[in-house]
Amino acid sequence: MNNIKQGLSTPKLPGHVILFGSGEISASGRRVFNWLMNRLTQPIRVVVLETPAGFQPNSAIVAGKVGDFLRRHLQNYKPEIVIVPARKHGTPYSPDDEGIISPIRQADVIFLGPGSPTYAVSQLKGSLAWHTILARHYQGASLVLASATTVAASNQALPVYEIYKAGADLFWHPGLDLFGPYGLSLVFIPHWNNREGGTELDTSHCYMGQDRFEQLLAMLPSDTNVVGIDEHTALIIDIVAKNCHVMGRGMITLLRQKEEQRLASGQTFDISELGPFREVDPKSSIPSNIWESVLAAQYEAQDKADVEIPSEVLSLVQTRESARASGDWETADNLRKQILDIGWQVNDTQDGPQLMLLG
Repeated sequence: MNNIKQGLSTPKLPGHVILFGSGEISASGRRVFNWLMNRLTQPIRVVVLETPAGFQPNSAIVAGKVGDFLRRHLQNYKPEIVIVPARKHGTPYSPDDEGIISPIRQADVIFLGPGSPTYAVSQLKGSLAWHTILARHYQGASLVLASATTVAASNQALPVYEIYKAGADLFWHPGLDLFGPYGLSLVFIPHWNNREGGTELDTSHCYMGQDRFEQLLAMLPSDTNVVGIDEHTALIIDIVAKNCHVMGRGMITLLRQKEEQRLASGQTFDISELGPFREVDPKSSIPSNIWESVLAAQYEAQDKADVEIPSEVLSLVQTRESARASGDWETADNLRKQILDIGWQVNDTQDGPQLMLLG
């Protein structure tokens, strides 16, 4: 428990962006994560955010399953997995809470996945968490987005639940616009080839079906390009090399001004195929204090390897482990917050809990 791994890697700047159409915790997802891990320097810190599913009472379990998958299937790389419970504004688990989001500053890989696209946007847009994610990404961390967050990263996010589950009229919701600073107006649609509806209901195009999706297309600005990502397929975007790569069991569909292009697994194409890509100064869109705090965290990490952990903190961690073992997640969450209040972050790894002193 006292073994706090530290060290700085020298990744490409900014890091990769990986967008899953589905299957992020399946055999196809494992291959993508292996591809990424092979390009990183150990030790590798992976942060998993609960935010997209933060409205669900079991959001800790949803994120925990991702963490467990990565520990089990990437054990050769010995990743350090941290779950960040940045669930909801106005709660002890706010995406604007310094203590909650602190681990993002030292992440090598940042994962956001299942939940609600519009909820993810409402909680992340303009938040300390999102600015910190962007700053760390621009400084080298890879972003891995799946499911709801693939949608939320769009310029205009598809409100899947509101339309498909609640019967709302067709509309688009302003998204996080991840690629806007690069001059790209993109809409990402996972589950592009979904067939859950069988012969009775067309559930392709992320459960919208062909007819409804064509109506939605007509509602988008003319300069918006759509990227459809098949299930069990990932689009890997390398901003530094200015190219994109398709990996998985399906294909990528690009829709540009009604022209369609299909790209199979294994294909690589220039990032300009997504639109008029331009290079930008990433710091221009990040508050300077957040940029500097993320940069400083990379260097401060090296100085914390031999810090003595207080007995009070060790006792709380042991009690939390007992609560986790018995499935008492509410108590475990409360204990995590107590430990944060003292100034320590618990990192749940395959070797047991590890502690990181917060700055």
